[in-house]
Amino acid sequence: MTEHPTSHEGRQPLAARQQERTRPRQQDAAAAAAAAAIPGPAAAPAPGPGAAAVADAQAATRREGDRLRFVGAATRRIARGIDLDEIVLGLCRASVPTFSDAILVYLRDPLPVGDERPVSPFVLRLRRSDRLRLSDEESEAGPETERLRPIVVDPQADLMPAAELCEVRAGGALAEVLRGVRPVFGDSAAARAALPELLGPGRSVPTGHRAILAPLRGRRRVIGAAVFVRGTERAPFEASDLLVAAQLATHTALGIDKAVLYGREAYIADELQRTMLPDSLPQPTGVRLASRYLPAAETARVGGDWWYDAIPLPGSRVALVVGDVMGHSMTSAAIMGQLRTTAQTLAQLDLPPQEVLHHLDEQAQRLGSDRMATCLYAVYDPVAHRITIANAGHPPPVLLHLGGRAEVLVVPPGAPIGVGGVDFEAVELDAPAGATLLLYTDGLVESRLRDVWTGIEQLRERLAATAQLTGPDHAPPLEALCDDVLDMLGPGDRDDDIALLAARFDGIAPSDVAYWYLEPEDAAPRRARRLARRALDRWGLEELADEVELLVSEVVTNAVRYAERPVTLRLLRTDVLRCEVGDDSPQLPRQRRARDTDEGGRGLFLVNRLARRWGATRLSTGKVVWFEMATRGQ
Repeated sequence: MTEHPTSHEGRQPLAARQQERTRPRQQDAAAAAAAAAIPGPAAAPAPGPGAAAVADAQAATRREGDRLRFVGAATRRIARGIDLDEIVLGLCRASVPTFSDAILVYLRDPLPVGDERPVSPFVLRLRRSDRLRLSDEESEAGPETERLRPIVVDPQADLMPAAELCEVRAGGALAEVLRGVRPVFGDSAAARAALPELLGPGRSVPTGHRAILAPLRGRRRVIGAAVFVRGTERAPFEASDLLVAAQLATHTALGIDKAVLYGREAYIADELQRTMLPDSLPQPTGVRLASRYLPAAETARVGGDWWYDAIPLPGSRVALVVGDVMGHSMTSAAIMGQLRTTAQTLAQLDLPPQEVLHHLDEQAQRLGSDRMATCLYAVYDPVAHRITIANAGHPPPVLLHLGGRAEVLVVPPGAPIGVGGVDFEAVELDAPAGATLLLYTDGLVESRLRDVWTGIEQLRERLAATAQLTGPDHAPPLEALCDDVLDMLGPGDRDDDIALLAARFDGIAPSDVAYWYLEPEDAAPRRARRLARRALDRWGLEELADEVELLVSEVVTNAVRYAERPVTLRLLRTDVLRCEVGDDSPQLPRQRRARDTDEGGRGLFLVNRLARRWGATRLSTGKVVWFEMATRGQ
């Protein structure tokens, strides 16, 4: 006769099932293996003293191995963090529930960076606290779940409440524990006095709970503290757990030190980035400008290999510059800043584009033998509707015509800046009204998925397709055009920083320009007044005649006094009226307060009071003094 098992065979006892329901769920395999590090009830000894000693030794060896595996997994988890929050979260997730039922992490506020002197007073702020909390929902049909949730610092909570801020008093119990660096048990005399100071007045570890207070010491100073807590249902901490807490605290503190230093470096990089980007592009006469910049990745603070600028020049001209320093580092960024400053200074001297590149090449060689960069320098003249371009190993610009045709301009490529011993060549090209010139870095057209010439051809096709949408008689909006160009980038096309500078050529019509040569003689100011009035009458700006005559007379008088060659006088009518007076004297005028007995020195004072703006620029052949007057529309 076959025996049938009873209906209860193979089922766990009720007490075992209840224990299984209340056992904390482990977060990962490493934490599960490390759970054995938490001491449990001792196994029943086998008969005989020798067997008992062997069993105890084996159990101790297993526990020590589990502790080592837990420390290894926990420190790896902490080390994975990059910023401050990730490191603190790694400590909490590694500790709860494997090592403790709850944890409180305090950090110094503010955290000192590197070798800087910490501020006083010594204040600790509760940065994060985690604990093991049972789910509020229980069901007989399914297992009871447990979740790890952030602590709510609430005096009514069933977990140990804690104050958010704690001021560490010099010579106090908490200061002594932190100075000792080593973790201490919560029931020790030092911790019993220090914990109420840390947790806040009237607060302490609940009765029956066990705690370890572990200072967090960085490379040079204590930067915080961690409190590990176990509940009454769990075995108390052992002496070896102090070593575990010390390991966790040490790795966390060193990680926090590195995170703070990284955060400071990121802050410096952000500031460097902000200062290198132009605050705003100028709005010179006869040209409209737009720009875009994209870093190589969201995590890249400074690529350090780009710059762009638009620099107003005398004669209503504008210099358009884009450069690309080789390398990706803070050093490359510093070199880029130096080259950009040099380019701005050279532009103010009104040197030809090829001469600007020559001086940039010399500056790069002075910075070091391996400092190289590419650069494209262009000067646009809105009166002549011409643009002069010189290239130093940079990708060629693309010109989008009003009818929708996009062409890659043929410019001698030249050698990169820093090579030395090479000449640069400039070409002069037509810049028709309504056309758009795009200058860019190679990050826009080159990536690991495509070569530079393929990218340039794609850029040209994209510009032509965008222009077709607005029709042959209307140029696409400049800002929208820049956005559309960046939309051509794919997921794998962000290997390098991208700088884009777009210039829409409006030009100045010949009918809005008046130009004369004046001999450097006493009659020149009188003739200049007469010519200026005639031009204003022709343009319908008679209301400005008196003021313009006065200012033109003063500026021409100063020019005639020092000039040896004919003086130039030019009036430009755009949204403002601009007057430019040029001579062959390199000495720039300076405004000064004239004394009552002085016969001169009041001309520039009048210009400063009556003109909207004015300035003086030194040229290779002399200087230009200019001023602007607001018209009726302004």
